[in-house]
Amino acid sequence: MSRRNNLDISPPVHRGMKDRLDRDLFKKSVPVLGVKVTPEKVHTTLRSEKVRSYILDLPKTPKVIHCPDGQRIVVLNVQSESELSPEALDYLKSESAEFVPHTVELDYDSWTVEEILDAILPEDLLKEAPRGYAGCGHIAHINLNPEYLPYKHVIGQLIIDKIPVIKTVVNKTENIGNQFRVFPMELLAGEPNYEVTHSEQQCKFIFDFSKVYWNSRLGTEHERLVNVFTPEDLIADVFAGVGPFAVPAAKRGTGVLANDLNPESYKYLAKNIEVNKVMNNARAFNLDGREFIRESVLQAYDNPLPPYIPHKSLSERKKEARLRKQDNKKIPEKGALDTEKPPRNKVTQFVMNLPDSAITFLDAFRGLLSPEHIGQRDLSGVYDENNLPMVHCYCFTKVFEADKAAVDIRQRVEEKLGAPLDEKASFHHVRSVAPNKEMFCVSFRLSAEVVYAPAA
Repeated sequence: MSRRNNLDISPPVHRGMKDRLDRDLFKKSVPVLGVKVTPEKVHTTLRSEKVRSYILDLPKTPKVIHCPDGQRIVVLNVQSESELSPEALDYLKSESAEFVPHTVELDYDSWTVEEILDAILPEDLLKEAPRGYAGCGHIAHINLNPEYLPYKHVIGQLIIDKIPVIKTVVNKTENIGNQFRVFPMELLAGEPNYEVTHSEQQCKFIFDFSKVYWNSRLGTEHERLVNVFTPEDLIADVFAGVGPFAVPAAKRGTGVLANDLNPESYKYLAKNIEVNKVMNNARAFNLDGREFIRESVLQAYDNPLPPYIPHKSLSERKKEARLRKQDNKKIPEKGALDTEKPPRNKVTQFVMNLPDSAITFLDAFRGLLSPEHIGQRDLSGVYDENNLPMVHCYCFTKVFEADKAAVDIRQRVEEKLGAPLDEKASFHHVRSVAPNKEMFCVSFRLSAEVVYAPAA
């Protein structure tokens, strides 16, 4: 927004502003040309194809000014008649418009975060300036490189000023380096309130952003995988976090056993299951990932989830109620047919969203259905050797090319499983995390060689 035609409307430059954001310094008077017309001609002037491109279009700046004499001034983005095209001049003259000088008063509210930032930062820092953030509820999360840290509080205040929904701005101070995937952060501006309410896939998630892992950039991936599941599935989400896969899947009818080792994640996972009213389809666990993988098949068999009950509209329920009252049209009582469906007692798919180390947990699948592990349970009629559970395992690789990345990931997965993947295994590129760091999801079906291997 720095210029319109030859009009300089960039903010005043105050480079090196660090400790305090002085909003009063951002004021500017810009002389422009206006055209005075009668009130009746304002609309046609604004919509004229010959004049439209010359109308001043700035945030929070009026295009039309009311004059004391009852006339109106349409504000242009030029400073002289010579900057107008012949067609625009002819049109305005035909409308008996009068050219008058006008001054546009701009202030701090007239410019965006990026424009103010360009006026504050030293010129050598403009190219790589932080221009985006990850939003999570009322929190904006940014990753500042060391050279921008002297300006961190000004940057934080800019974001709060310009983005109404943001009340808190934080900066990641270190890489994730603990078993709970929580990164240290510092408050740059706003309220020290880290419990957020975030919406995704028509679900509400409540969690403390400073105590759990959440990545807003994975929303598309969450939805992609959830769309793979069906209501007949029973998913075991090994590293569920606060439920970005588990809760939307359960809301669509899928059965879910969801687990996370972080007590805080488990607390909010259970809360989000309740808040989204999916208690019939989802259960929360607080176990080590390897222990949960082995426990999940036993939980599913010993404490199966009820069968999926399709949602019925109000009109459908009313129609059924009327039919029940008619002696000559007997239909089963509400829920009778649903109880005849088999319970969901087998895990059909595993989700392993811990890209830094999920592959290292794959050895937990060896002997998963072996007699040594399942004890006296007879699962022969539950798990079909030709249709064993799918695994969706997230991981990082330093290889960007898809075919070479697949080779790298396959080798690491097969090493941990102790068996080859079948030809139908797929490798989905999720996103580029950093230079030489790509995130993938490898999806494959467990083999009988793995799940029936002697238990370790």
